Amino acid sequence: MSQKIAIIAGAGPAGLTAAYELLKRTDIHPIVLESTNAIGGIAQTFNYKGNRIDIGGHRFFSKSDRVMKWWFNILPKQGKPAADDMEKNHDVDFVAEAIVDFLCPECGVSGKKAAPDPEKEDQVMLQRPRLSRIYYHKNFFPYPIGITLTVARRLGILNTALIGFSYIKAQIVPVKQETYLDAFFINRFGRRLYETFFKDYTEKVWGVPCNQIRADWGAQRIKGLSLKRAVTHAIKDLLTSDFKKAQQERETSLITRFFYPKYGPGQMWETVTEQIRACGGEVRMKRRVVGVKWKEESGKRKVTSVTIESVDTGETEEVPCDYFFSTMPIRHLVGMMHPKPDDRVCEVAEGLVYRDFLTVGLLLKKLHVQEQGRKPSTSVPDNWIYVQDGGVNVGRIQIFNNWSPYMVADRKNSTWIGLEYFVNEGDKLWVMPDQDLITLGIGEMEKIGFARKEDILDACVLRMPKAYPAYFGSYDQLGVIQDFTCGIENLYLIGRNGMHRYNNQDHSMLTAMTAVDNIAAGRTDNRNIWDVNVEPTYHEEKEQSEAGEEERKRRG
Repeated sequence: MSQKIAIIAGAGPAGLTAAYELLKRTDIHPIVLESTNAIGGIAQTFNYKGNRIDIGGHRFFSKSDRVMKWWFNILPKQGKPAADDMEKNHDVDFVAEAIVDFLCPECGVSGKKAAPDPEKEDQVMLQRPRLSRIYYHKNFFPYPIGITLTVARRLGILNTALIGFSYIKAQIVPVKQETYLDAFFINRFGRRLYETFFKDYTEKVWGVPCNQIRADWGAQRIKGLSLKRAVTHAIKDLLTSDFKKAQQERETSLITRFFYPKYGPGQMWETVTEQIRACGGEVRMKRRVVGVKWKEESGKRKVTSVTIESVDTGETEEVPCDYFFSTMPIRHLVGMMHPKPDDRVCEVAEGLVYRDFLTVGLLLKKLHVQEQGRKPSTSVPDNWIYVQDGGVNVGRIQIFNNWSPYMVADRKNSTWIGLEYFVNEGDKLWVMPDQDLITLGIGEMEKIGFARKEDILDACVLRMPKAYPAYFGSYDQLGVIQDFTCGIENLYLIGRNGMHRYNNQDHSMLTAMTAVDNIAAGRTDNRNIWDVNVEPTYHEEKEQSEAGEEERKRRG
């Protein structure tokens, strides 16, 4: 009996997790097809002259123990200080040993070993401090926005009072139809705070007004957060015996630390790829899926073969398969299926919209951050900063030195930042020549008071199509696609674009794990994959028990 084959479209977190899990738990042979020459999808690490770019920022943190253990099995936690841990006084929980369970002997020797020293070894997961803030009118605010005395002072007492009245009005007369994102924000924060901290930035991200974006995005990305909750916490702080300490804890109510590969997220997926190949799986680069054949027999629908095209030569081959995992944009998948799905399915798939992304990398001698009331700062501690000002196109700024010191070729003498722009493929910014984009980015950094032109050492531009599945277009009819694809028992839609859902990296992995769970259990109903990422709390918010345990540890 010949070995069963699984074709997997896409070498991002979901596709590679599927291949890894298939090798680990089944006798199915995985063939991963990646249309580019980069591993990791949006979670790749781009290397520019030794300076590495993390596309969109990837904190390695999950509420899923399964995912956390999976990551640490690939890249163990650090046992010694990283290059900047001591000088920046990082709070790191070093471990003494690592336990690694390799897929096969060709990957390495499984078992216990001393935890890696990041100064001497590359296969290591660092623990890093988490800080993201909003930069607005040359002031820093916590992200997500909270109510503290510092925030009130920077907003101004009158503005803070008006925000409060606006919120009260929203509670007395809420927007009844919470179908779209503007209503979602207004009902939770009031119109004034929405227009101050949510409207401009959200419209930068998606390129359309908030009243055209489905509220599902807010429900997924801003779970559990509201002005009522923030005010309740602020009042509790005022009543506590240690007000200053309570305020400090309130401003760090999200996870304060996360894990991160020494050389960025792409290192995780490059390492996984090496193990997949060592264990007999295939990861074929610059190969894309251009056709998917399926048929119905005896009331059952199945994918029977996939047509693969070489990006370089245009040559094609048809490969029979027993399973097909798709992380491709749904619009592409449905468009290449034979026979063609019914008109309704095609119409919904064609109507799905995507938002594209580009990063301008700037290498500087130093920053020049002109925060109001303070002397210009040559550095900031943030991982990334949300640029709320509406007068510039840049949406976020990553400071790669703070993700990992090893992301920067000469970290002691330079600062490496990424200016993130949310665009549409083919629009003015997308087609702008690289040098013009670099000039634009430098000008915007000077405009918001973040950097100076004379400090620029080098620069580059990186484009990433279809980075974000949009919650408008035909998104509200996505159930039509779910019903159709779930009716094909060996077809698995996984990952962010595969499901047209704004999944984080861990959620994308869990969709792949769930798909393999189904195969291993002989389950042909795949609707449970769509249940991933429906937990009611915000992804990066501390559970009360977790926060309490962390505080007990700090007290010793």
